[in-house]
Amino acid sequence: MRRRAALVTLISTLLALGIPGAVSVSSAEAASFDLYVSPTGDDHANGTLQHPVRTLERARDLVRERVAGMKGDLTVHLASGTYRQTKPLVLDARDSGTGGHQVIWQGTGNTVISGGRKVAGWRPVDGRPGLWSAPAPRGLTDTRQLYVDGVRAQRARGAVPVTLTQTATGYTASSDVLAHWKHPSDAEFVYTSGESLWNIERNGLGQWTEPRCRIAAAEGTTITMVQPCWDNSNKRVEFPDIPGRTVSMVGPGHLTNSGKATYIENAYELLDQPGEWYLDRAVHRVYYLPRKGENLARADVEAAQAEKLIDGQGTADAPVHDVAFRGLQFSYATWLTPSQPEGFSEIQAGYTITGDKGWATQGLCQYVEGGTCPFASWTKMPGNVSFAYGQRIAFSDDVFAHLGASGLDLGTGSKDSTVSGSVFTDISGNGLEIGGVDGQTPASGVQVTDNHLYGLPREYHGGVAILNGYTQHSTIAHNQIDHVGYSAVSLGWGGWPDKIGDAATPNPSHDNAVRDNLIFDYMQMLDDGGGIYTQGLTGTSLADGEKVTGNVIHDQWGLGKNVYTDNGCTYETVEGNVLYHASYANVASRHTDYRDSLGNNDPTLVKDNWWEEGTSDGDNKGLVTTGNKIMTGRSDVPSEILDNAGLEPAYQGLLNRPVGAVSTPEAPSRVGTSTAGPDALYVTFNPSFVDGGSPVTGYTARASDATGKQVGEQSVTAADFKRTALVRIGGLPAGPLTVTVAASNAHGSGAPSLASLPLTPTTVTALPGAPTGPKLRTASTAATVAWTPPTATGDAKVVGYRVTVSDGRDPIDVTGRDVLVGQPSAKGMFRVIGGLRPGTSYTVTIATVTAAGTGPAATVTATTRS
Repeated sequence: MRRRAALVTLISTLLALGIPGAVSVSSAEAASFDLYVSPTGDDHANGTLQHPVRTLERARDLVRERVAGMKGDLTVHLASGTYRQTKPLVLDARDSGTGGHQVIWQGTGNTVISGGRKVAGWRPVDGRPGLWSAPAPRGLTDTRQLYVDGVRAQRARGAVPVTLTQTATGYTASSDVLAHWKHPSDAEFVYTSGESLWNIERNGLGQWTEPRCRIAAAEGTTITMVQPCWDNSNKRVEFPDIPGRTVSMVGPGHLTNSGKATYIENAYELLDQPGEWYLDRAVHRVYYLPRKGENLARADVEAAQAEKLIDGQGTADAPVHDVAFRGLQFSYATWLTPSQPEGFSEIQAGYTITGDKGWATQGLCQYVEGGTCPFASWTKMPGNVSFAYGQRIAFSDDVFAHLGASGLDLGTGSKDSTVSGSVFTDISGNGLEIGGVDGQTPASGVQVTDNHLYGLPREYHGGVAILNGYTQHSTIAHNQIDHVGYSAVSLGWGGWPDKIGDAATPNPSHDNAVRDNLIFDYMQMLDDGGGIYTQGLTGTSLADGEKVTGNVIHDQWGLGKNVYTDNGCTYETVEGNVLYHASYANVASRHTDYRDSLGNNDPTLVKDNWWEEGTSDGDNKGLVTTGNKIMTGRSDVPSEILDNAGLEPAYQGLLNRPVGAVSTPEAPSRVGTSTAGPDALYVTFNPSFVDGGSPVTGYTARASDATGKQVGEQSVTAADFKRTALVRIGGLPAGPLTVTVAASNAHGSGAPSLASLPLTPTTVTALPGAPTGPKLRTASTAATVAWTPPTATGDAKVVGYRVTVSDGRDPIDVTGRDVLVGQPSAKGMFRVIGGLRPGTSYTVTIATVTAAGTGPAATVTATTRS
């Protein structure tokens, strides 16, 4: 390397002296020369430092001329600036390093590979105060994303303005309002799911989903939805002899809640909040309501146009290999399939049912005639940067941000590739995808280490930070994942057949590890997921099965588990983790192993974890629990374990790496209300997991009457809301009343949420019933008290529990988001009681609290261990 650097310096000096004839090198030396690219370069140049080329495609073509007989790494130096891609940079086997060396695409300073088009020429819109418009850039026919100074704008959205009655092809509306919109066929219905909670509706296709389908036509009161999205979301095949069980075994067969949409998006008529935008494709104009402080004359406004930035197209016989990407930012790419008739008919984690009559056959394999195989081989969300059959592909010190699909997909056939020291944020779907589930060559040897993934998914909220399909010898380690809408890490697939007593789908996964990660503030929007979620077979024995070790996972919002072993999850070891502040369980769940008829559970080892649930040691038909310790707080855990999880010291700087301008937080979601008396409402909502680059400091809830007049408000700090999951607005008039919530940070207050359903405050007097099934799981100085919420809550909703301990201490008030989830959704509750004495009998009571007061208590007695 020193010899090559000296040679380059010599050549540069001779060229600067005007003596090009003095330069003579062998073809072998020439083949090792670095290449230089600049946004101001010239593709007719030769790619030297003095004469850089302009485009990535030209640089790639020059690489192809030089890779034969490489004697060292070949670096393509990308000068600081933006490289705009209207189509992807396609790489194949010809672009690979040779002789054990790499082709390195190296950024310099702020190097951005962009699929965006700059939007300029903004003017105020006559008759619409605050609204601006600009001509859409040439060639931009559609997009789903717009960014202002690196801050994502919200596609115009709002409540559905009519009452909808579902039909076979769409809906009948209560009026013809939608038919009179400018372009009703641009509009998209969004079906947000999650657990049922208070008056928050559970729509969608399972608590973990948020499908989307566009309107095809609105004629009078008849709303016709696009196909095949509509049928793929409403006709999913069910077993004829198992009522209500889909053959996919994932979620319901049709949109729940009578197909009701949570909100409608992407229409000019919905532009009513700062930060919202709309592209009128018919007149080729972009409309935008600027946020406070934004100046469109100076702002960098980018519309995402390209759907892919880098496309590594290897094959099994000719893989792309030995290519590295360092110091680059990948931004401003979109994904247009959800805007098309295909829509977004979600299954789980961004996988969708696609194709005409996909509902009838896709991924259903042996269970229906004509079913495609293997079972559960649905369509994966694409990556804006992707590689198939890539070997020794390396990403380091990169940023994946402002993207409209998944950020990076190391897909089928990926081998011995690495992702390290990189940031993934502001991505519409999954952050990073590894491998696939389509029965093709599994990924192997992929190492994902020391990355920061946060503030995602932004659009397809059932997405996950890291999606790992069928892989072998892959490691996910020392990453920090925080503030994500659903699960942090999802592994495996194909375990659902155990729901009908069949064995999980065979797959090639084995020897995968998820270790030493720091995961917190996850599942901030949807439910039924986990910090680390796995399903399906993970190996052939505990020896080569999945290892989940040394992770610190805490502060889960939605119902789920810190570590979730779901259907068919077999041969997983969960060891040495720190697991707390879950909503339902630290480690779960137990499933029968249907690979034989012995009635055992899926073999699983849960060992030496620090946790709160306190399950006793034992062997439950193959589910072994041993050596786990009840923790009352972080101080109970050895500091070296806590310190080891997450980013290693050399990568801590990623936590302070700015991405985009600082802005106000994203609006909270799923706002619900319950009565707190004749003049008051309790309000709950999902917190803002996109903070705008500055931590959320508080929330303000505002109540309005049927005319839209504000009639009350109440603020709460972010810390208090995290603890209680409640805001109480008092002094209210008679209803019906709706509530919106806005989040604040140091930059200001963000846009309000969508409004809650209307509710009238009422007097409540009937007390709740007692919790059921109380248990006290003891250690020597601590115990876990567990119970099931009451089935009868009087005439109000549960807002807390009061726990008393027979040693005379003050009562313990139990609050939090899990407290608010009532039957039938509620699975169970638990909290840790510390400060106990060994070998001592304690009686604990648990009583339910509502706006009407505190109900009767359940009682349990147990003795601590000596």
